[in-house]
Amino acid sequence: MHPDRQWSPDTYVSFPGSQEFEQSTERWTTFSAPTYRAAISPATEEDVAKIVKLATCRNIPFLATSGRHGYTTTLGDLQNGLAIDLSQLNSFELDTTAETLTVGPGVTVGEVFDPLFNAGFDIQTGSAPCPSLIGVTLGGGVGRYQGVYGLIADALVSVRMVTAHGDIIEVSEDSYPDLFWGIRGAGSNFGIITSATYKLHPLTEDGDTFIAEFIVSAEGSPEYFHTLEAMQPLPAELSSIMLITSNPVTNATQTLVHWVYKGREADALAALAPILALDIEVTAMMSVPWNEMVGAAFGGVVEEICIHNINRDLYSFNLKNYAAETYVESFNKMHDYFMEYPAGRNSVLQFEFFPNQAMEAFPQNYTAFPWRDTTGYINFNIIYDAAEEETAAASTALGLELRDDLVATSGFPELTVFVSYAHGDEKLEQIYGADKLPHLAALKKEWDPLEVFSYNNGIPTEYP
Repeated sequence: MHPDRQWSPDTYVSFPGSQEFEQSTERWTTFSAPTYRAAISPATEEDVAKIVKLATCRNIPFLATSGRHGYTTTLGDLQNGLAIDLSQLNSFELDTTAETLTVGPGVTVGEVFDPLFNAGFDIQTGSAPCPSLIGVTLGGGVGRYQGVYGLIADALVSVRMVTAHGDIIEVSEDSYPDLFWGIRGAGSNFGIITSATYKLHPLTEDGDTFIAEFIVSAEGSPEYFHTLEAMQPLPAELSSIMLITSNPVTNATQTLVHWVYKGREADALAALAPILALDIEVTAMMSVPWNEMVGAAFGGVVEEICIHNINRDLYSFNLKNYAAETYVESFNKMHDYFMEYPAGRNSVLQFEFFPNQAMEAFPQNYTAFPWRDTTGYINFNIIYDAAEEETAAASTALGLELRDDLVATSGFPELTVFVSYAHGDEKLEQIYGADKLPHLAALKKEWDPLEVFSYNNGIPTEYP
């Protein structure tokens, strides 16, 4: 239904029980999800500002989302609130002369691939096509290209933003530079981004990437893990995603491996020589243009990864040291879990090994993102029917155990986690970094003193 005339004609409000409401609120994961009494889908930036003013004036708690692919248990703190669905703000402007891309929050990562490639550009992206590009950026934006280009947030030129007071401002190095620092790594805390402009990279090697994928048996996994450890640090152009899973046909625990090299096949094969020397099953070996790289991973499984309304729980953390023996122990614990709890066999222990040369080359205080020395991100993706209470309890216990085990050899003195992967039970220092928090808290006090933007791993207005 359309609200009264204060809104633009295409802005609409929806309520529980309607198809429009479901489309405006359905999430990638139903675990610890927020609940809403109503949803509003603004069609203009001006309407976003009006919504924020109205909600704050009437003390209505709200959450602004677009792809709704984000995860943290703190989102569940919002109950019976207002959903602000940003999916209609899907503007897309490619400036080939300035080599920039400007998008709205309704544009997903996957929607930029083909237009950029066809125009002769690429950009650092995340590992899945379904999240909002802006949503991924706000946490910093890690991915396969961070060794070559840095974080997605490092490509950010400017944003347009609605503040907690309902003002519309442009934020960049030249306009509110302090706030621009904060939104690149902790951006969910300060306002609603209505558009963002990114600096692009001209294609290199015609945009070629080389993909190599393997299935490693339980017997072969220890040798694979030790080979991987010996390969660190990875070349800037080479990244990998490794999954410890249960085979859906045989129920055997296995390791699935995806490698991507940004460049030509000959260079990729040289970089992958230690892996290619192993006696493991090859499932893919091919060159693809970079715009097809994400979709081609694991035989196109990303379509399943992007399905909404699945009960998913995550325990995640950073690493900068590869530890083969810890991976062997984790493999064995995953095997025992799969055998004892069949309802959890869709769960996955995922390792993202992303080199950090370009990411770490930026000054440590260039943005609010605190973990530029990270070279890997581990995620225990727990997937089970919410009614399976025994599996739920065992999964939580295993998630905490794996996190403790793997953090102990991560190279960090304690748990650290990329904010977009945070479970929600971590200390603020483990998410944002103790050295960043005083500055972030001061920004929070200035730009969001009532803490209306605090459901996504919220920052306090005072620290310590």
